[in-house]
Amino acid sequence: MIYHLLEWLGFPGPLNVVRYLTFRAGASTVTALFLALLIGRPLIDWLRSKQGKGQPIREDGPQGHLLTKKGTPTMGGLLILICLTVSSVLWMEWNRPFIWAVLFVTLGFGTIGFLDDYAKVTRRSSAGLSGRMRLLLEFAIAGAAVAIISLNTGTTLYFPFLKDQGVDLGPFYIAFGAFVIVGAANAVNLTDGLDGLAIMPVIIAAATFGVIAYLVGNAVFADYLGIHFVRGAGELIVFVGAIIGAGLGFLWFNAPPAAVFMGDTGSLAIGGAIGTLAVVTNHEIVLVIVGGLFVLEAVSVIVQVASFKLTGKRVFRMAPIHHHFEQLGWPESTVVIRFWIIAIVLALAGLATLKLR
Repeated sequence: MIYHLLEWLGFPGPLNVVRYLTFRAGASTVTALFLALLIGRPLIDWLRSKQGKGQPIREDGPQGHLLTKKGTPTMGGLLILICLTVSSVLWMEWNRPFIWAVLFVTLGFGTIGFLDDYAKVTRRSSAGLSGRMRLLLEFAIAGAAVAIISLNTGTTLYFPFLKDQGVDLGPFYIAFGAFVIVGAANAVNLTDGLDGLAIMPVIIAAATFGVIAYLVGNAVFADYLGIHFVRGAGELIVFVGAIIGAGLGFLWFNAPPAAVFMGDTGSLAIGGAIGTLAVVTNHEIVLVIVGGLFVLEAVSVIVQVASFKLTGKRVFRMAPIHHHFEQLGWPESTVVIRFWIIAIVLALAGLATLKLR
């Protein structure tokens, strides 16, 4: 909105700086962060007044959580969604379809998460919407978004370490892209189990894909690095800036001891956003590296369930894997910070694939 207003005015004087992507990305970050800090406390107080006893805690989870996290309100993802949406709309160019596709997935998955959280709070149970219903809605939203995105990016799956080489999946690309988005959303959802655990790796992954989006959206850089050029993808760094600012603002209140949990409202939304960024930039495989922490969390659950059903034995003391380390005696803060370190290392590894071609 601000861009187009100043464009209409001819970008007068020093306001010409708004034309630059990097400035608007920074402004988007600051705007989202400031807004989060401004409305965070009132929103948390409102959520607490509406939820009473807060988010129901898993009875089969770590027993300490029944005491330390009892009464903490959920649906804090609303704070993230409000701030990143307002900031993105303020600073982005509205004629860029990728921005709207990412926002569509983010808000769509956020709505699914909100319905899930609402069901948990009203029923006073850790079980929300049925898994089948959730997946059906998620694939419908993701599939529609990928269909729109593929009209501009094509249907080719590109491989890291190879110069602009890939395989055209044709119509199957829509199903593949939807699987990437849904998988990313649910992997982040599984990671969201400790104070501050999920939001910082999401910020790190978003920042990484912000760099990738900027590079693939620049013809000169894309040609130099041997990656597929996606016209208009650079505008996504405005959205990424909003995620970073909103995420940092949320972390201010989610830092231990958390005043609020993001809930499925937040985890599904920002996980879906990360997956969509990977699809738009044609770096779906690199997402496995950059989001390796989320992949590890999801795989730990799959392995645990499969092992128990097949052999009656558990591989981990508790899944997802962050609870396994809690059961080994690691303090919650130790698990969180070490997982942050892993997320940083994996992000750097993902960025390295851009040059190793």
